[in-house]
Amino acid sequence: MDDSPVLVEARGGYRVITLNRPKRLNSFNEAMHVALKQALDDAEADANCRAMMITGAGRGFCAGQDLNDRVAKPGEKVVLGVALEQYYNPLIRRLRALPFPVVAAVNGIAAGAGANIALACDIVVAAKSATFLQAFAKIGLVPDSGGTWFLPRLVGPARARGLALLADPLPAETAEHWGLIWKCVPDDELLGIANELCMRFASGPTYGLSLIKRALDAAETNDLSTQLDLERDLQRSAGSSPDYTEGVSAFMEKRAPKFTGAKGS
Repeated sequence: MDDSPVLVEARGGYRVITLNRPKRLNSFNEAMHVALKQALDDAEADANCRAMMITGAGRGFCAGQDLNDRVAKPGEKVVLGVALEQYYNPLIRRLRALPFPVVAAVNGIAAGAGANIALACDIVVAAKSATFLQAFAKIGLVPDSGGTWFLPRLVGPARARGLALLADPLPAETAEHWGLIWKCVPDDELLGIANELCMRFASGPTYGLSLIKRALDAAETNDLSTQLDLERDLQRSAGSSPDYTEGVSAFMEKRAPKFTGAKGS
């Protein structure tokens, strides 16, 4: 098997990105960060890429930071904020801002930053055997990579505090029940379902989907009046796209639409 830290496969209209350090449960080191950034750059630059799946090789999705990559020499201090500023924070911002939907196929443990990278994706599908773990408190740290932002918005403040302070694993079935993820599925159906979602997005109105992402992210901090104005502006942009014209035509003609994903004027 390719020993690259990140594997990329281009499929019909979308890309599958596989975190590939299975012996370390796909935990992050610097090489994986660099490779993942390149993979995202390449996908965004490819006009034919209209969706993305992120998953993990082997028996885990991602165990977060590889602590072996942070072992300090005697007398040295590890400055953790540097890694967040240089790698993790740009990664989370990038995932949220990609101009197409991103599906996380969580195939095992998603711990620490690995859990929050999954939550930064637009749709999270998890195998029944998967677990989500905010492991930070176990080593005296604070949830990062967006953890303190995602958790209360997805599961509410009480459950967010329990997950962050107790650092107990959350089974995928409970994660679905709590609203942390979109869906929990049988292990042997995970990749098939994730691929079906990507194929659906890859043939969809990509520009309109990207505007939906923008609107939902903005709604987290906007008041109602501001959000109404944003919806007006984004709808104006969506309405100028070829996909809107095609969607209406297909509806009137009672046929399946053929979206191109092109932007509006």
